[in-house]
Amino acid sequence: MTEHEQIDEAPEQSSEFIDDVTDAEAREAAHRERGTARPITVVGNPVLHRPCQVVTEFDDKLAQLIDDMFASQRAAEGVGLAANQIGVDLRVFVYDCPDDDGVRHVGHVVNPVLDELPVESRVLDDSDEGCLSVPGAYAPLPRPDYAIVRGQDMHGNPIAVHGTGYFARCLQHETDHLYGYLYIDRLSKRERKDALRQMAELTPKYETVPND
Repeated sequence: MTEHEQIDEAPEQSSEFIDDVTDAEAREAAHRERGTARPITVVGNPVLHRPCQVVTEFDDKLAQLIDDMFASQRAAEGVGLAANQIGVDLRVFVYDCPDDDGVRHVGHVVNPVLDELPVESRVLDDSDEGCLSVPGAYAPLPRPDYAIVRGQDMHGNPIAVHGTGYFARCLQHETDHLYGYLYIDRLSKRERKDALRQMAELTPKYETVPND
């Protein structure tokens, strides 16, 4: 996902969900400073178009990957990043994303699974969506304005994250990545073609992996 303005204010959260708001700035900085930014894979790279492998080892390599993902996300000015966007075939994503109230959320999810929302409780938001792996392109895409993602943290502990508005979109977008879907895969053929045209007309501001 691409970056929007971020504001630090902390809401109350249900005990069912992790606190990804407290000390958001310091936690993001700590990850980023330990990490090394890597180039971003773009549409057409095979790793983006297949489901990623389930994480089974919660070790120092996973912790380092998460640090590198935060560094890569910041370098590319994104608000969310999946592991396959830096060429790693594992189900992990990180985020540093505001919700529609301007509250900053920072965290990571390993082996994420989206809760299926009851149809009667879904409210669709058709805001524009962009992606670091489709640089420069945006298109309106209806998504539920509330999302719950369940998975694990870097130590293997079960966690749940919930979000509203723009942050809900981010959670859905990044989970999609790990199952092999880009947001443009959810567009009509015409809209997808237009997004790829936008991408072709612009030069990314960050380093990308060329598709051979």
